[in-house]
Amino acid sequence: MSAAEIATVLLSLQVALVAVLLILVPGTGMAWFLARRNFWGKFAVDALVNLPLVLPPVVTGYGLLLLLGRNGPLGYWIGQWPGWRIVFDWKGAALASAVVAFPLFVRSVRLAFEQADRSLEDAARTLGDGPWKMFFRISLPLARNGLIAGILLAFARALGEFGATIMLAGNIPGQTQTIPLHIYQQLQTPGGEQGAWRLVAISVLVATAALVAGNWLQRERSR
Repeated sequence: MSAAEIATVLLSLQVALVAVLLILVPGTGMAWFLARRNFWGKFAVDALVNLPLVLPPVVTGYGLLLLLGRNGPLGYWIGQWPGWRIVFDWKGAALASAVVAFPLFVRSVRLAFEQADRSLEDAARTLGDGPWKMFFRISLPLARNGLIAGILLAFARALGEFGATIMLAGNIPGQTQTIPLHIYQQLQTPGGEQGAWRLVAISVLVATAALVAGNWLQRERSR
């Protein structure tokens, strides 16, 4: 592998890892909220959470660009802080990947919370556990396998994100060029097929490993 390809792989791993960290806490909270609470408008909240899963990634990326661009409602505020930059930066790639991977993470963790034995939570409540103590001692450990599976699926999805990333972060070699973007550029370059195939193989191996591990955890959770 060339130095540029190694840099691309390392950047992609960094982006995917940061994307998972960005969605870990809010995604777990949203999954528990949807699994444990019934309220008016729950269908609308559920649809909003899953919207990036069905929208074309380019549309998601364009929406983020409008929101976080220099003249966007959040972009203008972020631009007031020295050194803060989202658009055309690797942080933008991580944010775009996080938004696209968020529904997959929530769905996996929500299913784990729904399948957990709620009688254990009721028993903890009668013994005096408060909501937070019960969540960390009972609910979260019961959903452990689903949480790990969601992390793996979100990581694999973030690693392969293309459309939203190129809209928000662009395709800048060494700065925002992740594996899918590098493959795209190589295929547009005469004689670049060999380099593209190396990155394709790496992507397939990493994604397959994440899916196999996630499916195994799903089976263990059901068992």
